[in-house]
Amino acid sequence: RLVEEELMSRFAVKRHIAREALSSMERMGLVERRKNIGAFVRSFTAREVTELYRLRSLLETEAARSIPLPVPTDKLDELIATQIRHDDAVEAADTHLVFRLNLSFHQQLFRLADNQTLIQAITEYARQTHTIRFLSLLSATYREQARAEHWQMIEALESQDRDRLVALCAEHLLPSRDTYLEAQRQRL
Repeated sequence: RLVEEELMSRFAVKRHIAREALSSMERMGLVERRKNIGAFVRSFTAREVTELYRLRSLLETEAARSIPLPVPTDKLDELIATQIRHDDAVEAADTHLVFRLNLSFHQQLFRLADNQTLIQAITEYARQTHTIRFLSLLSATYREQARAEHWQMIEALESQDRDRLVALCAEHLLPSRDTYLEAQRQRL
């Protein structure tokens, strides 16, 4: 549970700042508010996690299948530039920046499919799993694995290997899902 007074004291901020922070985290899917009860860190059941990730896999692999190949050089260069920034954030162990650049990488990747409805769906279901995904980013091993997989996706785009790209997009989702489910099992 996230109590405004405790947040105000812990971070030395005024009430309106604490409320805005909670609202911002709620919009990101990290916090849920319950009427007359308060704010809580968003948690998921194993079934919810499994269903969300199954849907994300369907959407993201469909986007990968839909990307016209070859990818225009300028779009590929933008994706590479974002990944280089992601690499730097991984090196610096800046988990917040890694998280934001990871989102940016995937948004750029899936925008290549040029299907606004599909991109909106991917964005929404990715947003719903922010809490789940952030847990895995605490692991340096996971951050390195995600970094390597991003470069493999770029290589698949460069070589126009659609099957490899689709497989990578599906596999890339599994570690964050599995990390969250394992942490949940350990808590129980």
